[in-house]
Amino acid sequence: MSFNVSGYEPAISTVKLSKCYQLYQHPKDRLKQFLWPHRWWGSRQYYRELWALNDIDLTIIPGEVVGIVGQNGSGKSTLLQLVCGTSTPTCGEVQVNGRIAALLELGAGFNPEFTGRENVLMSAAIMGLSQAEITERIEQIIDFSGVRDFIDQPVKTYSSGMYVRLAFSVAINVDPDILIIDEALSVGDGAFARKSFTRIMQMRDAGKTILFCSHSLFQVESLCNRAIWLNKGKMVLDGESAQVVSAYQSFLDQSTTDSTVETHFTSKNAPAQDKKHPSGSAHLEKVQLIADGACTPHTDITSGQSNVLINISFISDPSLPCPNIAMTLNTRDGRIITSTATWEDQFVIQRSPGGSGQICLRLKRLPLLKGEYLVNIYLLCERGLHLYDSAEAIATIQVKQVGRLQGYFSIPHQWENTTIIQND
Repeated sequence: MSFNVSGYEPAISTVKLSKCYQLYQHPKDRLKQFLWPHRWWGSRQYYRELWALNDIDLTIIPGEVVGIVGQNGSGKSTLLQLVCGTSTPTCGEVQVNGRIAALLELGAGFNPEFTGRENVLMSAAIMGLSQAEITERIEQIIDFSGVRDFIDQPVKTYSSGMYVRLAFSVAINVDPDILIIDEALSVGDGAFARKSFTRIMQMRDAGKTILFCSHSLFQVESLCNRAIWLNKGKMVLDGESAQVVSAYQSFLDQSTTDSTVETHFTSKNAPAQDKKHPSGSAHLEKVQLIADGACTPHTDITSGQSNVLINISFISDPSLPCPNIAMTLNTRDGRIITSTATWEDQFVIQRSPGGSGQICLRLKRLPLLKGEYLVNIYLLCERGLHLYDSAEAIATIQVKQVGRLQGYFSIPHQWENTTIIQND
C-alpha cells in the first residue's frame, strides 16, 4: 500500500497497525497451547492477550522529525520495532521507503565471539551496505567509535562503553534515509555523547527522516517539528511538538498514581565531581544558593518579598563552544513550576580561555506562594539541547506567605474601580 502526501511518497506509513502479545502465567501453559491450539477441538486458551499497539494509522513524509512520547508500556518501543522490521505485526500494515538505521538496543546483534571489525562488517551488510560501501566507510566507523586499539579483539573482551560506542558508530555511519532513535542520545562518556549528538543533528539538518522516542520532553520539543502521544497502545494526539508536549505534560501533572514523574530534562541525580580538564565535555563545578543574604542549600523565604541569588560555576573543554545553563523550579512531586535558560534569554556566557565560567541568576521578590520547591540546574550545549551535567534538588526553598491565596504564583495584577453609567 502506498500514500502520497503533498506529492511525496511517505518515508513511513502504517495502516491499522496492531501488535498483540500472548502472556502465559506458567511455562507449562505454552506446551498446553501448542498441543491444543484450536478451540473447535475442545481446547481452551492458556494465555491472556496484551495489545501493545492497537490500530495505529501513521504517515511520515521524508525529512520530517517526529517525536514519540508516552509512559512506560504505552507502545512506543513496539511501534519502533515494527517499523524497523525486528517484530512482525499481529494485524495491519507497515511500509518503509529507504534505508533504516535504528538506535534501539545498541549492539544487540553483535556476536561476542567475533572481533569488533568482523561485527562492523556483518552489521553494515545487514543494514544494506554493499561491499564497496563497507570498504569505503569502515575506517570512518572505527575512528568515530574510538576503539581502534581493540578493533581486532573479540567484542566479549570489550567494556560496556566500548561495545555501545562501536554499535552506535555503525548505526549512524551507514548513511540511512531514516534514523530511528529510542532513548539513545547519551551513549558513552561525555565527549562521545556530544560527538554522537552532533552527528544526529547533522543528519537532521541534512533532511533525513528521524523518528525519535524519548522521555525527555524538552529534547522532543527542541528536536522535533511533530510529535505523537501514545497511551496504552493507542494514539492520543498527533500534531505540532509544542502542542503535544504541553498536552502530555498536563496529563502527567494530573496523574497521582505515578511515583516517578517524568521531567523536561533527562538528568542525573547529582552534580559531577570537579574536573579541571573535561576533554570533549563540560561539568558543573559548584552551585550556591543565597537567599536574603544567607548562603544555605535549604532556605525559608517570604512570598513576594525575598530575593534569591543562584551562583553557578562550570568547567568546559575550551575547544568546544561555550555551554548554556538552565534552571527549573519543581514541586516535590516532580512538576516543573517554571524554568529559565540562557539561550532563551539570549544571554551570552563569558568564560575564561581555560574553559571555566561563572554566572549568577537573580530572582527578585520571588512571587511563589506557600509550599516547598526544589531548584534544579542544568548545563547544556551551545544549542541548549545536549545535556552535559545536572544538579537536581541542589537546593530547597520553603515559601511562607501572608494571606490565604492558593496556587503556585502571585501574578502581577491590578484592581481598579470602573465608572458605572446609569441610564435615566
